[in-house]
Amino acid sequence: MPPRNLWHTYSTTETIQRLSSDATEGLTLATIPERQAAAGPNELQEEQGRNRIEIFWDQFKNVMLLMLIGVALISGVMDLIHWRTQGLSPGEIPFKDTIAILLIVILNGLLGYIQEVRAEKALAALKKLSAPSVQVIRDGQRQEISAKELVPGDVMLIETGTQISADGRILEAFNLQVREAALTGEATVTNKLDTPEGLPNETSLGDRINMAFMGTEVTGGRGKVLVTSTGMTTELGKIAALLQSVHAEPTPLQKRMDHLGKVLVSGSLILVALTIGIGLLQSGWGQLQNLVEVSLSMAVAVVPEGLPAVITVTLAIGTQRMVKRQALIRKLPAVETLGSVSAICSDKTGTLTQNKMVVQTVHIPSAEIQVQGNGYEPAGDFLVKDQTIQSTDYGEFQALLMASILCNDAALARPTDSEPAADWSVVGDPTEGALLVLGEKANLPQESVTQRLKRVGEIPFTSDRKRMSVICQDVFAKNGASDSYMLFTKGSPELVLAECRFYQWKDQTLEVTAEFRRKLLSANDRLAAQGLRNLGIAFRPLDSLPVDSLTDCETQLTWLGLVGMMDTPRPTVTAAIAKCRQAGIRPIMITGDHQLTAQAIAKMIGLMPNDGLVLTGAELEKMPQPKLENLVGSVSVYARVSPEHKLRIVKALQSQGCFVAMTGDGVNDAPALKQSDIGIAMGITGTDVTKDASDMILLDDNFATIVAATEEGRVVYSNIRRFIKYILGSNIGEVITVASAPFLGLDEVPLIPLQILWMNLVTDGLPALALAVEPAEANIMTRTPYRPEESIFARGLGNYIVRIGFVFAILSISLMLIAQWHSQTTGQENSWKTMVFTTLCLSQMGHALAVRSDRPLFQINFFSNPYLLAAVGLTSLLQLMLIYVPPLQNFFNTEPLSPLAMLICIGFSSLLFVWVELEKLFMIWLGKKR
Repeated sequence: MPPRNLWHTYSTTETIQRLSSDATEGLTLATIPERQAAAGPNELQEEQGRNRIEIFWDQFKNVMLLMLIGVALISGVMDLIHWRTQGLSPGEIPFKDTIAILLIVILNGLLGYIQEVRAEKALAALKKLSAPSVQVIRDGQRQEISAKELVPGDVMLIETGTQISADGRILEAFNLQVREAALTGEATVTNKLDTPEGLPNETSLGDRINMAFMGTEVTGGRGKVLVTSTGMTTELGKIAALLQSVHAEPTPLQKRMDHLGKVLVSGSLILVALTIGIGLLQSGWGQLQNLVEVSLSMAVAVVPEGLPAVITVTLAIGTQRMVKRQALIRKLPAVETLGSVSAICSDKTGTLTQNKMVVQTVHIPSAEIQVQGNGYEPAGDFLVKDQTIQSTDYGEFQALLMASILCNDAALARPTDSEPAADWSVVGDPTEGALLVLGEKANLPQESVTQRLKRVGEIPFTSDRKRMSVICQDVFAKNGASDSYMLFTKGSPELVLAECRFYQWKDQTLEVTAEFRRKLLSANDRLAAQGLRNLGIAFRPLDSLPVDSLTDCETQLTWLGLVGMMDTPRPTVTAAIAKCRQAGIRPIMITGDHQLTAQAIAKMIGLMPNDGLVLTGAELEKMPQPKLENLVGSVSVYARVSPEHKLRIVKALQSQGCFVAMTGDGVNDAPALKQSDIGIAMGITGTDVTKDASDMILLDDNFATIVAATEEGRVVYSNIRRFIKYILGSNIGEVITVASAPFLGLDEVPLIPLQILWMNLVTDGLPALALAVEPAEANIMTRTPYRPEESIFARGLGNYIVRIGFVFAILSISLMLIAQWHSQTTGQENSWKTMVFTTLCLSQMGHALAVRSDRPLFQINFFSNPYLLAAVGLTSLLQLMLIYVPPLQNFFNTEPLSPLAMLICIGFSSLLFVWVELEKLFMIWLGKKR
């Protein structure tokens, strides 16, 4: 059996012979079991993924959580030893540190599980495209069978409304039209032919007019198909296999958080080892318990327990912002990932364009008319050489408009009073709808025209004639009038012109000459090179209604003109493309449409220069991957591409260091969406398969929304860096403060693990959440994208964290020594620990205010983030409650502070804020000096 991608190259006879079938009788029932055993069931096969228990268990392999689990266990063992040797003190709660730490571990594990538990649904959606039953001919009898039972060689019968259940060679086609958007991504229907001979091997999927494909839908006519491929060997099966071959990579944020965890844990273990080692050398084994307690507190201090929750909430806030901008995020990490996008691969139809055919140019013998207006709204002027005209100024133009309306099976749907004017829509073929809009712009509504000229005959479009004709009768004409019947024709300009003997020049009828044909065909080629889809319009007066064959009337026609139309760009796209370039993001068009159309649209919206390179699917088919990788940097438009080509393009861009966002709506886009770093599905026209393979869904199918979402992604990542700067700078200060206790001759740990957990979860957490909604910086879309491989500590963040951590520690240690002296002089021996705890917490409030911006606080709007001011106020109040509310005192081991002690704490707490603000002023001064 030949490779599945060669069936279109064989003649009908050879295809039947290769499959040992019969076009009339079909397969014999005796051969079916053997073929089913060889081919298997006609269904898509799914790989087994991780079950939910495995997903949940994987959450606890995170290095920071593993360290916390170890800390909890050691803390529990020490509590048990203390309980056995000394007993419980009154009001003491056993294992409270262990329980608190384990609760945090479980909470973080649950957060990760919830994010990952969404199972892959793309293949399940692909399966829905297979019809449940199908009509076949077996043993010469027509019968209905389950689609799963189809085998190669079956003769399948299809008609309007049929969902095709397998790939096959078309044996018979009667006005057969198939919507193949699921595979090709293009909304226009394909006219299928029962060509006896095969097509060239390099014929792209969208041009294989002699083939029918699984998952596509018959929109008109009927046909007979010889099944050539079933199940995973179909084009749809090929897409399913591609989907399964693509495995999701961790997002930049996930990689950065993993790196962050390893750095923190490694640093913590080294610091713990140094503390215990130096402590033992100085004080001997008698201080081991104290050193272990210090180490446990250090280990808890270094891990930002609240960070996973803060990041999750931050990403969730980002998703809400994006929904307001018409972008729905399916996977939370994608919110931040958008900030790293350096290339956006976009489909053309419906994303860069409106997915609405609009007449742009009408070429009549006496003039070329430009048509203004957007979409299906019937508003716009007619221009000749930039001068506005009326449709009645040119006789052949008025006749062309009438012909366009009458030779038409579509209808224009007006919006209701509550809908905007832009919501005009077309019922029927978009091309015919564009002709109706053209008539409405000339104040020729379809209803009034068809009331006067009633259709009495029709010659439907066929693939060999490539035209449609109607015969209309003027109901107001007097009986017997010679012009009471009129034939109107529209179709391929070349073929319509071939049947024309005359042409209309204004109000005159002239004979077609060779020179006229040459000029007209030259104009047709010129408009086609501009990406326009052209229709030829003609008419013929009839003396009477034909009795025999109507097609005999399609001669001796009078040429009226060419109508050139295209799916026009969205109004917001050109500005969005310019914004992309300003932000260092490269827009790329990947479409199944014709290369001239794609090139014209790309130039119109500023996506490619006039001398830009366009690659077609046929060229990609012959191109080795290394050559493609060398070329992707200079190609902005890819046309007539297949699913494999899209996947190759994405991989080639990624090999060159690009961080790729890929848009799509059809099934054919799903593998490339899954391979890309950000898969973006169309919310309006997208299939379920595409949506389930995506990270983000465009609710308005608009390219400009991708750019807006990218901007939000950059804001989210900037805010993540902002609160990591805040949290880790504070944590390093805590770690060094705790580690210094044994070396300062202190017999007790200044902070217990429970107090550190409070700081990491509440004191750090609430302001960090508020920093997540910090407004965007003014230059957010004028700088280059973040490199996805860059560390979270890049661009000075690591230096800042270490520097501020040491400054924080020096201030805290100084306060700790003063606090201990103050405790001894006042007789409150343990109040120094509460002073250290309070100072550390309040210092972080000032730090949170300072990290809002790299500019001094007086240069920004202090009240632009009211959530941060509220978080600082609430956290400070909660800290005071821990000190002065008795039940909380007992639980957190604190003591009430005197007014003087509290003033000392507040004074030292403000110093960190002052230091950070002075640093900003110094950096500004240094920049000016340079």
